[in-house]
Amino acid sequence: MNFRKELLENILPFWLRNGVDYENGGIYTCLDKEGNIYGTDKSVWFQGRAMWSFAKAYNAIDKNPEYIRAAKNIYAFLPKCTDADGRMYFTVTKDGKGLQKRRYYFSETFAAIGCAELYKATGDAEVLACADKYFDVAYECFTGVRKTEPKINPENCDMKALSPVMIVLATAQVMRSVDSLREKYATIAEKLLDEVLHGGYITERGMLENVSSKGEFVDSPAGRTVNPGHSLEAAWFILSEAIITGNDEALSCARHIIDVTLPLGVDKKHGGIIAFTDICGKPPVALEWDMKLWWPQCETLIALRLAYLAYGDEKYKAEYEKLLDYTEKHFCDKENGEWYGYLHYDGTPSTTLKGNIFKGPFHVPRFLMIMAIMDDTNSIVDFMK
Repeated sequence: MNFRKELLENILPFWLRNGVDYENGGIYTCLDKEGNIYGTDKSVWFQGRAMWSFAKAYNAIDKNPEYIRAAKNIYAFLPKCTDADGRMYFTVTKDGKGLQKRRYYFSETFAAIGCAELYKATGDAEVLACADKYFDVAYECFTGVRKTEPKINPENCDMKALSPVMIVLATAQVMRSVDSLREKYATIAEKLLDEVLHGGYITERGMLENVSSKGEFVDSPAGRTVNPGHSLEAAWFILSEAIITGNDEALSCARHIIDVTLPLGVDKKHGGIIAFTDICGKPPVALEWDMKLWWPQCETLIALRLAYLAYGDEKYKAEYEKLLDYTEKHFCDKENGEWYGYLHYDGTPSTTLKGNIFKGPFHVPRFLMIMAIMDDTNSIVDFMK
């Protein structure tokens, strides 16, 4: 795969042409196979994620003014996605009226990284202030300063999840790349990395999605769940942090996560990375457990290529090449553009949509940008700048 060409001639043009809404502001992500809009509700996650993708492509890959035009258009839409209390919605109407507001604070983290990257392209101090503001809201929710309603009654089942600390760590890494914010976010990233490494998620058999608040194993379907895509995404976050900060413990932990996750996630018969599994070999409860989703393939490919560069073990290169071949053959729609998002276990599309509330321009562009930069530099450091 020519990563730069795929990014610049396929993925980003697909979204610029079909998704960016210059009439109402923001971006649509509910696009069908050909890019037609089949639903006008807007994902607030993807306002920030798409803004980041376009701004990062401008900063790191190609100074195309259309990327900044799109990013600025989305930035101007963010106030409509933000409630009076500073929290963001999860979905809004096409013109920005609030529809759904969730306990999760990922809308804020994605808005923060989008604003931070746009600031690096424009130097607009107001954009930087928004990045800092959105992160602060998310971090207050993460640390409990802002109270959010728990998903499950903590008096009867006191658990913590991997995904919040993982996403907030990745957000802090982006925020740290802004020179004026470096000291603040280096400290935050260090705290978050410590929680990932020592919070009980990493075990000898795999990386758990949920553990007790004390970091102990919980023998329940939720406590036994492994999401291979999340585990391998976390692995490359940790590995990149190890490379940037010189943290030997993180370097070792990232390798362990990759080594124990691959046997859990790789479908040896049909190819690709499955969605979920049970660490004890019991029946996975997620009905989509054996499906192949677009984003775990992207995150696994990043982890494998970075692992090969960091550790020099040929097994990572072999797995990378095998998965890259699978991904290109089964996910890429060479006729209509973009990638399918959801495949059955055997690699056939379960739906032909190219976007929805959860799929839009983020995981694929990020993967392609990292690969293109690593082609040029043989390192992930320039991507993290």
